[in-house]
Amino acid sequence: MNLEEYFARTGYKGSLEKQDLETLTDIFQHHIRAVPFENLSIHCGEKITLELEHVYNKIVRRKRGGWCMENNQLLGWVLKCLGYDTSFLGAYVFNPHQNAYATIMTHLLVKVVIDGKAYIVDGGFGVSYQMWQPMELVSGKDQPQAPGVFRFTENNAIWYLEKMRRKQYIPNQNFSNSDLLEKKECRKVYMFNLEPRTVEDFRFQCTYLQTSPDSLFTKKSICTLQTTDGFRALIGWTLTETTYNYNENMDLVEFITLEDEEVEKTLKEKFNITLDRKLVPINVKGFYTI
Repeated sequence: MNLEEYFARTGYKGSLEKQDLETLTDIFQHHIRAVPFENLSIHCGEKITLELEHVYNKIVRRKRGGWCMENNQLLGWVLKCLGYDTSFLGAYVFNPHQNAYATIMTHLLVKVVIDGKAYIVDGGFGVSYQMWQPMELVSGKDQPQAPGVFRFTENNAIWYLEKMRRKQYIPNQNFSNSDLLEKKECRKVYMFNLEPRTVEDFRFQCTYLQTSPDSLFTKKSICTLQTTDGFRALIGWTLTETTYNYNENMDLVEFITLEDEEVEKTLKEKFNITLDRKLVPINVKGFYTI
């Protein structure tokens, strides 16, 4: 584990001495713009494990991405090494197609306390639900960010995250009714409580999510990366590039369908990912929205 190597990977060149919100935000934004949220290992015959050294080698040295249990574990370790007061939390992700929260805790979050204030730092959700700044853990307060307006609400010690998006302009009208598009302007994202968790609490989920036929992650090959003005996503053979607020209160969402032979080139050019094994793209309809 080498902090200099990690920061070379993300391109962060700022202060390592300050444990303030501004520094945390800068470190966080470099992470989400360099490290994709992706599950490609599942679809090219690799096993995802939660050992920190394995996660570090995958993301930092092999320049891959990962899902929440990898991205946020690594990010949490980096912040702890820098002296931040950090802990892990566990969340239950909302499924819009079932209109319900998951019954198992599959999402790992980082909580950071600065000067007595708690913040949620989540570098492992991807697409338009990826926060761009640490969110203050306060109930009922709109927290506007480039991707849209995020808000926490608390009820009986359970915290809920939701996001309100802008209108969307889709130039390619063939995709105007795509199941990948989020239809609601306000969307529930996940719920969680403040019980501290460890990586051990996610061992079962890590195996389940990459093996169960009911898992979103076995039904779709996903790679998403935040950019300076939006995000891009490759889901199956569909490449999406979103520009936030490109027009007044409107996001631009551009879709392209790739051929098989274009997938690897696109991963390299758009996400800086080179896979060791052959990817088998998959996109079972009706399970993921951007």
